[in-house]
Amino acid sequence: MTATSIRSAALVAGLALTLTACASNSAPAATAPDSSQSASVEVVDNNGTHTIATPPRSVVATDNRTFETLSDWGIELSAAAVSLMPDTIAYTTDDSIVDLGNHREPDLEAVVAVEPDLIINGQRFAQFHEDFANLAPDATILELDPREGEPLDAELKRQTTVLGEIFGKQDEAEKLNADLDAAIERVKAAYESGQTVMGVNTSGGEIGYVAPSNGRTIGPMFDIFGFAPALEIPEGSDDHQGDDISVEAIAESNPDWIIVMDRDAAVAAGDPAFSPASEILESSEALKNVTAVKDANIVYMPADTYTNEGIQTYTEFFNTLADALEQKN
Repeated sequence: MTATSIRSAALVAGLALTLTACASNSAPAATAPDSSQSASVEVVDNNGTHTIATPPRSVVATDNRTFETLSDWGIELSAAAVSLMPDTIAYTTDDSIVDLGNHREPDLEAVVAVEPDLIINGQRFAQFHEDFANLAPDATILELDPREGEPLDAELKRQTTVLGEIFGKQDEAEKLNADLDAAIERVKAAYESGQTVMGVNTSGGEIGYVAPSNGRTIGPMFDIFGFAPALEIPEGSDDHQGDDISVEAIAESNPDWIIVMDRDAAVAAGDPAFSPASEILESSEALKNVTAVKDANIVYMPADTYTNEGIQTYTEFFNTLADALEQKN
């Protein structure tokens, strides 16, 4: 090989090495960025539109209606109103969650330590929106409480759908919504038009009247199912203990069906003085001739309803109510 040929071969080899090195050094720049690091979702809540980075890094939950859904979906919480949760929620045994306490004596400042980027706020904690905004200014505060004047069933599904979008649980959210719709249809099909219904709750051994439409928990059912009220009083409210009513007034209205929420079953079942709703209603001498009592047409909501008013609670109860109606009608 001539000297010229040797120099040419060396030049070619050197150029090849240079190109190989350049290609090696530029490879990382050609790699597609990890989209999971910059993913986000746009959702609308009661206060407007929010863009939320997904998945959220540090999640705080204070809305009772969301606890069971988040727990069932395996969503990790950094802080929550654990003191408000019934023991049917798995979060109550998770010591890693910072407990913000209940709404009467909250430890709001504890939220600072977990540096949340998402706070799912509402129901009993709705009053603390501004406090959270000041304590965690970088967090999105999401509020999906049922809006006044909107059908409760639609509002429960709206909440579930939004949470599904945020946590990538769209299929699970769709299933929860479909289950609620199916339970509602069962009740509508089984309810005999014209049968009168009364909603009550019990607390401290007393019976409270739940007003149709606006009464706590049970009231919206009159609109959802078209129930005929056994009694309507002009001063009916949404008070959490119901409105004062005498057993004589219940007896006089003679409802065909009574729907009951036992408030104390959720918050005072361990109290020696606790009186179950069934005992209060079914052993009442004044109510013994009421149709609903005589015919055993009293349907009780799940024991944890008062502190667990999410979509699963309503679905469970609606199916229980449908079972009772189908059996009798």
